[in-house]
Amino acid sequence: MIALHLPARSDADAPFVTRLAAARSADEAESFCLSSASGRSLWCGMHGLFELDHAREELIGDILLVDPGAGRAERLIRAGSRHNSLLVTEQCDQLCLMCSQPPKKAHHDRFAHFEAACRLAASGSVIGLTGGEPTLHLEPLLAMLERLLGDRPDLAFHILSNGQHFDAENVARLTGRLRTNIVWGIPLYAADALLHDRIVGKPGAFERLTESLAHLLTAGARIELRTVLLRDNLGTLGGLARFVALYLSHIEQWSLMGLENIGFARRRWDDLHIDLRTEFAPVAAALDQASLHGIPARLFNIPLCHIPPAFRSFAVASISDWKQRFAPACGRCAARSDCAGFFEWHPDHLVEEVVPL
Repeated sequence: MIALHLPARSDADAPFVTRLAAARSADEAESFCLSSASGRSLWCGMHGLFELDHAREELIGDILLVDPGAGRAERLIRAGSRHNSLLVTEQCDQLCLMCSQPPKKAHHDRFAHFEAACRLAASGSVIGLTGGEPTLHLEPLLAMLERLLGDRPDLAFHILSNGQHFDAENVARLTGRLRTNIVWGIPLYAADALLHDRIVGKPGAFERLTESLAHLLTAGARIELRTVLLRDNLGTLGGLARFVALYLSHIEQWSLMGLENIGFARRRWDDLHIDLRTEFAPVAAALDQASLHGIPARLFNIPLCHIPPAFRSFAVASISDWKQRFAPACGRCAARSDCAGFFEWHPDHLVEEVVPL
């Protein structure tokens, strides 16, 4: 698994953001490598000297948040990776059955560091913002995005949100560059309000979500609906597909997502997990409904060998590289480069049962 946090030592007075370079440059935001040996490297920049332990990780071009007090560096944006996401907050006002990032009460504001990192990102970068629930801090979030996109219109953002916090007063603000350069990834687990509310652990969530979606659609926001495939909602996917076609036909994408065996899902795995090798029929029906009504649908986080051949074209190689794994047998698979593979923490016995294509 790719390391996102590295042991670090620095005499700086406070955390700082820097981009790593192979050689000295005129850019004060960069730090260059003085020496490197045995998985340890020494760097120099405007914040002084700092040392990193990084084993086999290639770091040139990475944008780091170095925290001297914590003795670590966080790789906020990795050079060449398509899977860079910034954790805005660990607070959340829902308690989803399968939450992969269980919420915490405290919030550590890092918007200034995130903004600095985004300003250093390569041209055309797509950066994820995630949580917790980022829109619990909607004002600083939107203010940061407005500043960034005002100065860096080449950047794009994908923001995961439970869609509980958009009001009519946000509509005007969400037009313009906040419309064209941002995709909001918003979960909808069922067309039935009671079932959706039960899955997210919040009474009234479905009603509030539909209100928020109406405001986002009024603003012309780009929306990706996200539905995690669970034992609880498997039988209702056809109804959800019809609901999306009837009321949410202007979405950019509907993503049906395999379950991640981490967080709350780990202790509920046997109750929540679906073996799509034998129970794909409801998913197939939902995909057929979406296609019939012109809804762009995709399958995320599901290995190709778990999907019937007729539906493999819907699949996306979606699992972030830092938490992706393949079985040894996958080395013989002709489709590996197009496959999502498995999450690093997926049960071993399920990974080992792959059938190379």
